[in-house]
Amino acid sequence: MRRYWLIFSQTVTVVLALWFVVATLKPEWLNRRPVQGGVVSLVEAPASGSAGVPAGSFRVAAQKAAAAVVSINTSKAAQKNPHASDPWFRFFFGDQGSQPQAGLGSGVIVSADGYILTNNHVVEDADEIEVILNDARRTKAKVIGTDPDTDLAILKIGLDRLPLIVLGSSDALQVGDQVLAIGNPFGVGQTVTGGIVSALGRNQLGINTFENFIQTDAAINPGNSGGALVDVNGNLMGINTAIYSRSGGSMGIGFAIPVSTARQVLEGIIKDGVVTRGWIGVEPGELSPELAETFGVKASQGVIITGVLQNGPAAQSGIRPGDVIASVAGKPVNNVSELLSGVAALKPGLGAKFSVLRGNERLELDVTPGTRPRPRAVQR
Repeated sequence: MRRYWLIFSQTVTVVLALWFVVATLKPEWLNRRPVQGGVVSLVEAPASGSAGVPAGSFRVAAQKAAAAVVSINTSKAAQKNPHASDPWFRFFFGDQGSQPQAGLGSGVIVSADGYILTNNHVVEDADEIEVILNDARRTKAKVIGTDPDTDLAILKIGLDRLPLIVLGSSDALQVGDQVLAIGNPFGVGQTVTGGIVSALGRNQLGINTFENFIQTDAAINPGNSGGALVDVNGNLMGINTAIYSRSGGSMGIGFAIPVSTARQVLEGIIKDGVVTRGWIGVEPGELSPELAETFGVKASQGVIITGVLQNGPAAQSGIRPGDVIASVAGKPVNNVSELLSGVAALKPGLGAKFSVLRGNERLELDVTPGTRPRPRAVQR
């Protein structure tokens, strides 16, 4: 028995000695484990994030979207003073040389055919438009169509192998969602800033006729107009268009046009050359206690009609001044902006139900909208 114990002790001592030598000189041998098929692989610590991307980084989203965001340079010939040829004018004011005006903005490539979404105010009245891609390619662009009501414009370029952005669903955005703003602020070059969705459905700002802005605190500065607002997956959520600022720079209040609106404008311009919207010919006003009392209305919700165009669609359907429109095609309206958007979404020539309050009476009227007239150019 003593002999067996001695053999066992010697064996254990030799095994421990060999393990110590291997652990000291070749520790990686102890980190190997067999897998299927007899192949041996090393056990390694997992990388942070996915595919080596640090946790919390928006690198993938930025790289995915940034390639499709372009810089836009515009030039406009200077307007010559009508009195410049008058000798007396030149005597008193000198020879005033005219310099061309230059503009700067951003845009987003949305089609392999070369269509680019941007703001109307970026290219408005421009004589020449140059687009600079993220890969440094430059080319001239032409305006396919504009929609001043939403401050959107569609450009087209003739290059091949164009990077595209994926159009997301802005209707799925919620306050607090993280977003990135991509553009060319102040002409310094493409820049990515980050923030969250601060608010949705912003309107009555006096910027556009149809307002349904996404508000964000991602830094947006002059030159970002027409650039992309994307989600954490790099999908387009909106077109950056305006900021609230007392200094001219970002103060954390920026506005973007939802991609749902941009998609409608894009499809309308490419298909028909213009965006067709419904119109009924009324002058709406916010429903206040004073107006309600003036017109003898007992409503607390809706939009009051203060004027009706003679022989317009609303007049022909029986709508009168003092009526309160409570809903359009089954959708309630609470302010003028919602009424304009609801009517604009109607197809001209097809009747829709309007719920109207007149005094203490509720009426259901069939209104056949016409085509909204093209807006006059507004000097910005």
